[in-house]
Amino acid sequence: MTDRARFVLFDFDGPICRLFAGRPVEQLAKNQVEWLEGRGLRGLLTPDEREDPDPYVVLRAVDRRHPHSDLVAELEERFTQEELTAVSSAWPTPYVDPLIRTWWAIGARLAVTTNNSPRAVSSYLQSRGLLGCFTPHIYGRTEDLRLLKPDPHCVNRAVRAMGADPRVTLMIGDAPSDFVAASRAGVRFLGYARNRRKERLLRTAGAEQVVTSWEPVLRILQGG
Repeated sequence: MTDRARFVLFDFDGPICRLFAGRPVEQLAKNQVEWLEGRGLRGLLTPDEREDPDPYVVLRAVDRRHPHSDLVAELEERFTQEELTAVSSAWPTPYVDPLIRTWWAIGARLAVTTNNSPRAVSSYLQSRGLLGCFTPHIYGRTEDLRLLKPDPHCVNRAVRAMGADPRVTLMIGDAPSDFVAASRAGVRFLGYARNRRKERLLRTAGAEQVVTSWEPVLRILQGG
Protein backbone atom coordinates (compact mmCIF):
# COMPACT_ATOMS: atom_id res chain seq x y z
CA MET A 1 0.00 0.00 0.00
CA THR A 2 2.63 2.55 1.05
CA ASP A 3 5.03 2.04 -1.85
CA ARG A 4 2.20 2.53 -4.38
CA ALA A 5 0.92 5.79 -2.89
CA ARG A 6 1.47 8.83 -5.08
CA PHE A 7 -0.41 11.27 -2.85
CA VAL A 8 0.01 10.97 0.93
CA LEU A 9 -2.18 12.92 3.34
CA PHE A 10 -0.90 13.03 6.92
CA ASP A 11 -2.90 13.77 10.00
CA PHE A 12 -0.69 15.95 12.18
CA ASP A 13 -0.98 15.35 15.93
CA GLY A 14 -0.03 11.68 16.30
CA PRO A 15 1.44 10.53 13.00
CA ILE A 16 3.88 13.48 12.74
CA CYS A 17 4.32 14.53 16.36
CA ARG A 18 2.80 14.60 19.81
CA LEU A 19 1.89 18.24 19.87
CA PHE A 20 0.96 18.45 23.54
CA ALA A 21 3.63 16.09 24.82
CA GLY A 22 4.94 18.78 27.14
CA ARG A 23 1.55 19.64 28.59
CA PRO A 24 -1.50 17.56 29.56
CA VAL A 25 -4.23 18.12 27.00
CA GLU A 26 -6.76 17.75 29.80
CA GLN A 27 -5.54 21.07 31.18
CA LEU A 28 -6.39 22.77 27.90
CA ALA A 29 -9.98 21.55 28.13
CA LYS A 30 -10.15 22.73 31.74
CA ASN A 31 -8.83 26.16 30.73
CA GLN A 32 -11.53 26.45 28.09
CA VAL A 33 -14.24 25.65 30.62
CA GLU A 34 -12.84 28.13 33.11
CA TRP A 35 -12.65 30.82 30.43
CA LEU A 36 -16.34 30.31 29.62
CA GLU A 37 -17.28 30.29 33.29
CA GLY A 38 -15.38 33.54 33.79
CA ARG A 39 -17.72 35.12 31.24
CA GLY A 40 -20.84 33.81 32.94
CA LEU A 41 -21.34 31.05 30.38
CA ARG A 42 -21.11 27.98 32.60
CA GLY A 43 -24.61 26.93 31.55
CA LEU A 44 -23.53 26.76 27.92
CA LEU A 45 -22.00 23.32 28.56
CA THR A 46 -23.56 20.17 29.94
CA PRO A 47 -21.99 18.60 33.04
CA ASP A 48 -20.43 15.88 30.85
CA GLU A 49 -18.96 18.46 28.48
CA ARG A 50 -17.47 20.42 31.38
CA GLU A 51 -15.70 17.28 32.60
CA ASP A 52 -14.54 15.92 29.24
CA PRO A 53 -10.73 15.93 28.88
CA ASP A 54 -10.87 16.58 25.12
CA PRO A 55 -10.68 20.31 24.27
CA TYR A 56 -12.41 19.64 20.96
CA VAL A 57 -15.54 18.63 22.89
CA VAL A 58 -15.81 22.16 24.27
CA LEU A 59 -15.07 23.74 20.88
CA ARG A 60 -17.71 21.66 19.13
CA ALA A 61 -20.28 22.23 21.89
CA VAL A 62 -19.96 26.01 21.77
CA ASP A 63 -20.03 25.98 17.97
CA ARG A 64 -23.24 23.93 17.93
CA ARG A 65 -24.99 26.43 20.19
CA HIS A 66 -23.50 29.64 18.75
CA PRO A 67 -22.33 28.87 15.20
CA HIS A 68 -20.32 31.55 13.38
CA SER A 69 -20.30 33.74 16.50
CA ASP A 70 -17.58 35.97 17.94
CA LEU A 71 -17.58 33.67 20.96
CA VAL A 72 -16.62 30.67 18.82
CA ALA A 73 -14.00 32.69 16.97
CA GLU A 74 -12.39 33.85 20.21
CA LEU A 75 -12.43 30.38 21.77
CA GLU A 76 -10.91 28.87 18.62
CA GLU A 77 -8.20 31.54 18.51
CA ARG A 78 -7.34 30.86 22.15
CA PHE A 79 -6.93 27.18 21.31
CA THR A 80 -4.77 28.08 18.30
CA GLN A 81 -2.49 30.09 20.57
CA GLU A 82 -2.19 27.06 22.87
CA GLU A 83 -1.20 24.95 19.86
CA LEU A 84 1.38 27.48 18.73
CA THR A 85 2.87 27.56 22.23
CA ALA A 86 3.00 23.76 22.28
CA VAL A 87 5.08 23.58 19.08
CA SER A 88 8.33 24.28 20.93
CA SER A 89 7.87 21.26 23.24
CA ALA A 90 6.25 18.85 20.76
CA TRP A 91 7.81 15.39 20.41
CA PRO A 92 8.54 14.21 16.86
CA THR A 93 7.05 10.80 16.16
CA PRO A 94 9.96 8.34 15.83
CA TYR A 95 11.21 7.83 12.25
CA VAL A 96 8.65 10.23 10.76
CA ASP A 97 11.14 12.93 9.69
CA PRO A 98 13.14 10.59 7.42
CA LEU A 99 9.88 8.94 6.33
CA ILE A 100 8.52 12.26 5.11
CA ARG A 101 11.76 13.19 3.38
CA THR A 102 12.00 9.78 1.71
CA TRP A 103 8.41 9.81 0.46
CA TRP A 104 8.95 13.31 -0.92
CA ALA A 105 12.30 12.37 -2.49
CA ILE A 106 10.84 9.43 -4.40
CA GLY A 107 8.17 11.64 -5.92
CA ALA A 108 5.10 11.36 -3.72
CA ARG A 109 3.15 14.57 -3.20
CA LEU A 110 2.44 15.25 0.46
CA ALA A 111 -0.26 17.13 2.35
CA VAL A 112 -1.40 17.58 5.93
CA THR A 113 -5.11 17.07 6.62
CA THR A 114 -5.81 17.81 10.26
CA ASN A 115 -8.15 19.25 12.87
CA ASN A 116 -5.25 21.28 14.23
CA SER A 117 -4.59 24.89 13.29
CA PRO A 118 -2.71 25.17 9.97
CA ARG A 119 -0.63 27.90 11.62
CA ALA A 120 0.59 25.47 14.26
CA VAL A 121 1.27 22.80 11.64
CA SER A 122 3.33 25.18 9.52
CA SER A 123 5.25 26.40 12.57
CA TYR A 124 6.13 22.85 13.61
CA LEU A 125 7.12 21.70 10.12
CA GLN A 126 9.27 24.79 9.69
CA SER A 127 11.07 24.01 12.95
CA ARG A 128 11.92 20.52 11.65
CA GLY A 129 12.97 21.65 8.17
CA LEU A 130 10.02 19.80 6.64
CA LEU A 131 7.76 22.61 5.49
CA GLY A 132 9.04 22.44 1.92
CA CYS A 133 7.88 18.83 1.63
CA PHE A 134 4.26 19.92 2.14
CA THR A 135 3.91 23.52 0.96
CA PRO A 136 1.34 24.67 0.01
CA HIS A 137 -0.79 21.67 0.94
CA ILE A 138 -1.63 22.16 4.61
CA TYR A 139 -5.34 21.84 5.30
CA GLY A 140 -6.34 22.36 8.90
CA ARG A 141 -9.06 23.71 11.10
CA THR A 142 -11.21 26.46 9.61
CA GLU A 143 -13.59 28.89 11.27
CA ASP A 144 -16.43 26.46 10.53
CA LEU A 145 -15.93 23.86 13.24
CA ARG A 146 -18.67 21.67 11.81
CA LEU A 147 -16.13 20.71 9.15
CA LEU A 148 -13.69 19.07 11.56
CA LYS A 149 -13.04 15.39 10.95
CA PRO A 150 -14.82 12.98 10.73
CA ASP A 151 -16.24 15.34 8.12
CA PRO A 152 -14.06 14.77 5.01
CA HIS A 153 -13.76 18.50 4.26
CA CYS A 154 -9.99 18.83 4.77
CA VAL A 155 -9.34 15.57 2.89
CA ASN A 156 -11.49 16.65 -0.03
CA ARG A 157 -9.73 20.03 -0.11
CA ALA A 158 -6.36 18.30 -0.38
CA VAL A 159 -7.51 15.87 -3.07
CA ARG A 160 -8.98 18.66 -5.20
CA ALA A 161 -6.05 21.03 -4.78
CA MET A 162 -3.49 18.36 -5.61
CA GLY A 163 -5.46 16.90 -8.49
CA ALA A 164 -5.05 13.57 -6.71
CA ASP A 165 -6.35 10.27 -8.01
CA PRO A 166 -8.11 8.63 -5.02
CA ARG A 167 -6.91 5.22 -6.20
CA VAL A 168 -3.29 6.17 -5.45
CA THR A 169 -4.02 8.47 -2.51
CA LEU A 170 -3.28 7.37 1.03
CA MET A 171 -4.44 9.10 4.18
CA ILE A 172 -2.60 8.47 7.45
CA GLY A 173 -4.29 9.01 10.80
CA ASP A 174 -4.34 7.83 14.38
CA ALA A 175 -8.02 8.20 15.30
CA PRO A 176 -11.34 6.70 14.18
CA SER A 177 -12.38 10.14 12.93
CA ASP A 178 -9.45 10.02 10.49
CA PHE A 179 -10.57 6.64 9.18
CA VAL A 180 -14.14 7.86 8.73
CA ALA A 181 -13.00 11.01 6.91
CA ALA A 182 -10.80 8.96 4.55
CA SER A 183 -13.63 6.53 3.86
CA ARG A 184 -16.08 9.32 3.08
CA ALA A 185 -13.54 10.94 0.76
CA GLY A 186 -12.94 7.65 -1.05
CA VAL A 187 -9.20 7.39 -0.33
CA ARG A 188 -7.22 4.55 1.19
CA PHE A 189 -6.28 4.65 4.86
CA LEU A 190 -3.27 3.65 6.93
CA GLY A 191 -3.60 3.83 10.68
CA TYR A 192 -0.75 4.83 12.98
CA ALA A 193 -1.06 3.70 16.59
CA ARG A 194 1.52 4.58 19.24
CA ASN A 195 -0.07 2.22 21.79
CA ARG A 196 -2.47 -0.71 22.03
CA ARG A 197 -5.42 1.47 22.97
CA LYS A 198 -5.02 3.54 19.81
CA GLU A 199 -4.65 0.41 17.72
CA ARG A 200 -7.78 -1.14 19.24
CA LEU A 201 -9.82 2.00 18.54
CA LEU A 202 -8.68 2.12 14.93
CA ARG A 203 -9.38 -1.54 14.26
CA THR A 204 -12.77 -1.34 15.96
CA ALA A 205 -13.62 1.57 13.67
CA GLY A 206 -12.82 -0.63 10.68
CA ALA A 207 -9.22 0.20 9.79
CA GLU A 208 -7.57 -2.88 8.29
CA GLN A 209 -4.03 -1.54 7.91
CA VAL A 210 -2.47 -0.24 11.15
CA VAL A 211 1.21 0.20 11.98
CA THR A 212 2.72 0.83 15.41
CA SER A 213 6.05 2.22 14.15
CA TRP A 214 7.20 4.10 11.08
CA GLU A 215 10.45 2.13 10.91
CA PRO A 216 9.16 -0.77 8.74
CA VAL A 217 7.35 1.66 6.44
CA LEU A 218 10.55 3.64 6.02
CA ARG A 219 12.43 0.43 5.15
CA ILE A 220 9.86 -0.38 2.46
CA LEU A 221 10.22 3.05 0.89
CA GLN A 222 14.00 2.76 0.99
CA GLY A 223 13.78 -0.55 -0.81
CA GLY A 224 14.87 -2.62 2.18
